[in-house]
Amino acid sequence: MAGTPQYIRNLNENLIMDALITQGTMSRADISRQTGLSKPTVSLAVEHLIDRNLVKEMGRADNAQGRKATLIRFNETAYYVCGIDIGATRIRLALSDLNGEIIAYRTHPMVVQETHEQAEATMLELLRSHMNELLDENHLNWDQIQCIGFGIPGVVLPDSGHIHRIVDPLAGLEQAFSLKSLSGAFPCEVILENDVNLAALGEYRSGAAAGYPLFVFFSIGTGTGAGIMVHGQLLRGLGGLTGEIAEMLMEDGRRLEEVLSADGLMQLANLHLNSHDELLEVADSDSDVKGHVVTDDLHRHLTPEKLFEAARSGEVEALDILQQYSRMIASALRQISVVLAPDLIVLGGGVGGNGDVLLPVLRQIISEQFPVQPQLNCSKLGEQAVVTGAVQVAIQQTMLNLQQEALE
Repeated sequence: MAGTPQYIRNLNENLIMDALITQGTMSRADISRQTGLSKPTVSLAVEHLIDRNLVKEMGRADNAQGRKATLIRFNETAYYVCGIDIGATRIRLALSDLNGEIIAYRTHPMVVQETHEQAEATMLELLRSHMNELLDENHLNWDQIQCIGFGIPGVVLPDSGHIHRIVDPLAGLEQAFSLKSLSGAFPCEVILENDVNLAALGEYRSGAAAGYPLFVFFSIGTGTGAGIMVHGQLLRGLGGLTGEIAEMLMEDGRRLEEVLSADGLMQLANLHLNSHDELLEVADSDSDVKGHVVTDDLHRHLTPEKLFEAARSGEVEALDILQQYSRMIASALRQISVVLAPDLIVLGGGVGGNGDVLLPVLRQIISEQFPVQPQLNCSKLGEQAVVTGAVQVAIQQTMLNLQQEALE
């Protein structure tokens, strides 16, 4: 088919689509000048794109003189895509148009059945139900959804789409979340990717890392992981294992994830508070009574969120715990920095996203002790980082499909 009039016409249409996506609203004459195509060729291609609902006319240009030209623009609502972040504790869904504008965002608790047999049977049904609700709320149907990007907290094997090393709360659900299972559950194309890789992509496209040639997204939450981007491309490595920093060993021989995850932070906090209580039992003064009140407050239903809240309120014990924790993060950052020498490291995740508390300490350590000193920022997208990246990969695949469809 290559070289035939139809093939050439379709190439011209893709060229015009690229120009409209890049430049925005244009007249047919503008498109001709931008692409180098003749005006008759542009007019014919535009009419066909209008028939395909991929571009639309927007009325007349506000010309100072002469005949006013009809403006053309890419139809970003011709189709939609979705991004879904399957997290250890939350499921996050985002609905987006083809320009990457998120028009709806929802979160739901992650509910794992007591037995994995039950979980595998119900998890896909739960995800489909959440998607149906999202579409109904926005008056859309499945015919309008071209692709769904899924982020999963585990290693996605590039060749098979199977999942390896998923975080503990979801252990046993690897089959339910495999590319094959997800593709069978949804009536559109599905892309499956590691969640931290997607967060890195999201931050690069529209977040804290926009324009940085080499950066690392370092996620700290239920698990730990890193997404590494070089000139806008994710670095994947052998078996897709690049960024599995959970397996790095700390100075005491423990895995990095055991030390820095939310559970690791809670273990550190409880150890510190228990030691403090023992000291208070030996002491006997009025000030110690106040100290008991502070540590009792921290002990009661302690969570990472409450620990950071206490630090923001100036509670000394919380500040001491997070100072020690920050030094452990800095140890990992130093190893990453001397190996990769990134321009930027972005902290994210449920724990790492507390930049107001962590960044001042970490930046001081970097400036005083690191032989390689990258910039250090916190995620700009927060909890939406993964779904933003998932939306981006879904849009990329959709646009590729539309271009290939025109060439068939």
